[in-house]
Amino acid sequence: MKAMLHCILLLSLILVSCASISDAIKAKDDGTVVTYPVDFEQGWKIALRVLRWEDAETIEEHKDENYMVTTVGANLISAGAVVAVWVEPQGNNSVKVTCVTKRKMQTNIATGLTETKFHTRFKQAVDIVKQGKPLPSDAPKN
Repeated sequence: MKAMLHCILLLSLILVSCASISDAIKAKDDGTVVTYPVDFEQGWKIALRVLRWEDAETIEEHKDENYMVTTVGANLISAGAVVAVWVEPQGNNSVKVTCVTKRKMQTNIATGLTETKFHTRFKQAVDIVKQGKPLPSDAPKN
């Protein structure tokens, strides 16, 4: 009986510490925000491409509300992450991009995609677009 109670307690702790997509959406104010010199359509396409570069699973687009959500799969160091990205117009030729990543399991030490890595990749993509080149299918080398 005591072992069963320990199992139930452990399972409860694990379930409580799991992040969901709604947790990432609710954490918008805590996300990392950067403004980029591209229009909304370019910013939207760049955000999608960056998520693809980082092996995002299905991306749920809410373009009318300026955000997208996805999950990034598990790897050797992580059970994966949930990711929310907002692309908000800031005039004719700039967008404010907010990225929130939440580890699926709070006990994981790291996640494959961090907010900093997302913005590093986003800046790389902006530089490519500003050179008049198409965005590559595969992520550019660092």
